[in-house]
Amino acid sequence: MRNSLLVPVLLATAIANANAQAVREEPPPYYGPVTLVNGVFVTPIAGVPFAGTVSIESEQILPDGTVAKKHSTSLIARDASGRIHNERRLLVPDTFKATPPLLSVHLFDPATRVSDFYNPMTLICREQTLPPQAQEPPANLPNAQEAGADLGVKTVSGFEAKGTRVTRTVPAQVSGTGKPEQIIDETWYSEELHMNLRERHTDQRSGVQTVTITAITRGDPDAALFEVPAGYKIVDLTPPAEAPIARANQ
Repeated sequence: MRNSLLVPVLLATAIANANAQAVREEPPPYYGPVTLVNGVFVTPIAGVPFAGTVSIESEQILPDGTVAKKHSTSLIARDASGRIHNERRLLVPDTFKATPPLLSVHLFDPATRVSDFYNPMTLICREQTLPPQAQEPPANLPNAQEAGADLGVKTVSGFEAKGTRVTRTVPAQVSGTGKPEQIIDETWYSEELHMNLRERHTDQRSGVQTVTITAITRGDPDAALFEVPAGYKIVDLTPPAEAPIARANQ
């Protein structure tokens, strides 16, 4: 391989650290990456336990016009109390047939609000106790025109899913190519599992990334999936509570 694996590993670690600052509890819009694929978002809700395999397919357009195909697979799980296990594995070339290397694992317990990201390469777990979820305003999409379409309902991986396609047109002056560019995000959402089962991002400037949950099994997964393995050093990143401001007697 011409490119070292170190760069995507470092990028993935940086993203994991940034994501540790917040955990959303509803599926976010899927905007898709250029060279990294974040995988699927697992909603930390109680009463809908399952486990599944995330399949990622990426077709990236290279500067010379050729297409680089990459893939990855990883495990996701949620137990009856809403705790989640979400792996990130390396996106590997299409010729790579072994299991992709594990980059990090995200655990979150909605009851305690404890979020953990542990890295098997460093044996460090970054832990943070998050504050109660705040209502987030809808994401703004400056410099782009957006149109949505209802794709109806179909079966995805054995579950009924509702499809939505959002098309964004990026103006020529900010597209980077000198002409208007379309970005298309297609999602298939399962009301039963409360999460997206398929996400497809298309951008002519970068390529196509498809994320699909397969091999879904219902029922409580192994409880060990939701605990930090032995041997990890846990680093607490929870900000200290702010001391109350003393006021002088009036």
